[in-house]
Amino acid sequence: MSLTCCLFVLSDRNMSNSKRKHPILPNCIAVSEKAEKQLANRKLRRMEKEKLSDSNYVLLNLKEVSDIWNWPKDGKSYRSDLTNKQLTK
Repeated sequence: MSLTCCLFVLSDRNMSNSKRKHPILPNCIAVSEKAEKQLANRKLRRMEKEKLSDSNYVLLNLKEVSDIWNWPKDGKSYRSDLTNKQLTK
């Protein structure tokens, strides 16, 4: 058996179904918060640019601009009730 054939056999065994190490999943059906984070940061940067024209301005915090409780994902939680099929990525 050649070396390339052995590597192919070994890699085939290692690349089956990967499973989650920790079953921590989002509570809602939203996959990502990327779009909400982008909008919140754009809003923050726009407000900061407007305040830069003022001589004595105070920097804003992201929490002052957007409320994360209004985003579609409601955080994450540990799920111990999942089957092996649901744990696969």
